[in-house]
Amino acid sequence: MEQRIKVRELLETEPRGQEVVAMGWVRSFRNDQFIVLHDGSCPGPVQVVVDPATLDPAMASRLTTGASIRVMGNLVPSPGKGQRVEIRAKEVEVIGDCDPARYPLQPKKHSLEFLREIAHLRLRTNTFGSVFRIRHALAIAIHRFFDQRGFIYLHSPIITGSDAEGAGEMFRVTTLGFDHPPRKPEGGIDFREDFFGKPTHLTVSGQLEAELGAMAFGDVYTFGPTFRAENSNTARHLAEFWMIEPEMAFCDLEGNMDLAEALLKDLIRTVLEGHAADLEFLSGRLSEEERQRPMVERSPMGLTEKLRFCLDNAFERLTYTEAISILIASPDFKKKKFRYPVSWGVDLQSEHERYLVEQHFRKPVILTDYPKSIKAFYMRQNEDGKTVRAMDILFPGIGEMVGGSQREERLDRLEARMEELHLPREEMNWYLDSRRFGTCPHAGFGLGFERLVQFVTGMGNIRDVIPFPRTPKNASF
Repeated sequence: MEQRIKVRELLETEPRGQEVVAMGWVRSFRNDQFIVLHDGSCPGPVQVVVDPATLDPAMASRLTTGASIRVMGNLVPSPGKGQRVEIRAKEVEVIGDCDPARYPLQPKKHSLEFLREIAHLRLRTNTFGSVFRIRHALAIAIHRFFDQRGFIYLHSPIITGSDAEGAGEMFRVTTLGFDHPPRKPEGGIDFREDFFGKPTHLTVSGQLEAELGAMAFGDVYTFGPTFRAENSNTARHLAEFWMIEPEMAFCDLEGNMDLAEALLKDLIRTVLEGHAADLEFLSGRLSEEERQRPMVERSPMGLTEKLRFCLDNAFERLTYTEAISILIASPDFKKKKFRYPVSWGVDLQSEHERYLVEQHFRKPVILTDYPKSIKAFYMRQNEDGKTVRAMDILFPGIGEMVGGSQREERLDRLEARMEELHLPREEMNWYLDSRRFGTCPHAGFGLGFERLVQFVTGMGNIRDVIPFPRTPKNASF
């Protein structure tokens, strides 16, 4: 097929009447003269002007919304408002017809709820075009960030025999028949007959394997799909989601926080500097959505303002204990505005985290040294016996963005904690070996990719920032 020029390049080209070929999909065709052509390369379309006198009526009837076409013509300055160039068509060819009576994406505003019902087509809309161009830019920027700092990209396994979080909400992987699985004499399923010879699941995290990589390469990161079988049908949960999980040898909690802050600022800067048009479109969409909400539910910041808020401010660092004291002394606590209780030892809710960020400090916040009772077994224990070297990064509007810790490198402390939580040491012997053979201080964190994309794009539902969401009772496509 002949070389086409993408719409993004056409819109940036100086028009001198040069001949160009463009291909894409028809957004609209009006007055038998103006075709709005979009190819997904950028937010904006290019206008194609055809001569009604030379356009075959049969061809004109096929120029319906959604049809794919090829246009050959001259790129010229546009007299129209809000557009710099247009194509004066010499040839128009329909490549793929689109039945207007059945095509659900007509040129009008559609609700996000409706678009979720046709997720296989929603990628063609302006909103999802902007969301997924930004998602792509963030993914590329993540790899660039770590590569420039000498990190090794480690592919951690999707199928695992361990539960990294200890939550138990995992999808089982098996080849055993469901009707008559093999049984042990005492009645339990005999997984020795299964494909891997033991119970296996889809992973909830690549962290434990990344720790092994850090003990060999120093600095590594994983970036891949993870899975959680949590039966939660909310705007914040997915069954399949992507995680970025760096692990650094010879690193403590301070170094961990420094890297996480640098990463988040680099990613936000990438989008602000490289995707202004997509952000402008999404900002307008969000502003319109905000105007329809009651005043008490409206966000105090616009999308770009929120991103600048995180980019331009040094992250405030304080301990969980200090945060609890601030919350208990707050007017919101005294006036009983918090829905959830506040006391030392509770896991903070989004409303508490947002209060600290948006009202008290007015900057992003990093909380450290959480109670060990609410954190994972692998986090390094402090000498007080009550807290661990954990850290969470809190952002406006969304609460926790990053969770991480300095890992417990001392074998005796790690084994004691696993015993305390009744974790099977035999199955985790490979993990304990990293503490037996050349252990060292090390740290890492996890950044949920969909949560990041949701924050940067301003989308209210996490299902709208992954192409094909997997949720309870939904695994379409």
